[in-house]
Amino acid sequence: QVQLVESGGGLVQAGGSLRLSCAASGINFIIGTMGWYRQAPGKQRELVATITSGGSTNYAESVKGRFTISRDNAQKTVDLQMNSLKPEDTARYICYRRQAVREYWGQGTQVTVSS
Repeated sequence: QVQLVESGGGLVQAGGSLRLSCAASGINFIIGTMGWYRQAPGKQRELVATITSGGSTNYAESVKGRFTISRDNAQKTVDLQMNSLKPEDTARYICYRRQAVREYWGQGTQVTVSS
């Protein structure tokens, strides 16, 4: 059973910070790419950040310099530190894993940034 469970979402004021965490189980965590996507109502799911097994990261242009993705292979967690949050960041944030041809998705955690 592969499972990705997110936590850490909430309501914050613009300029504030949140730290999201994704706990993975049922996988060989040390391999594969982990990431965060986000989806607002009525909009397509979009990439926020990814991190490979080797630690290489990629970010959406809109979050560069504000968000940081990291992984802890021992704890099997992937975190997303979000600073200087903007109302435009409001979305459901979804944990993602890609291993070879397999993709896995969490249920997501809501982040709402008030103006």
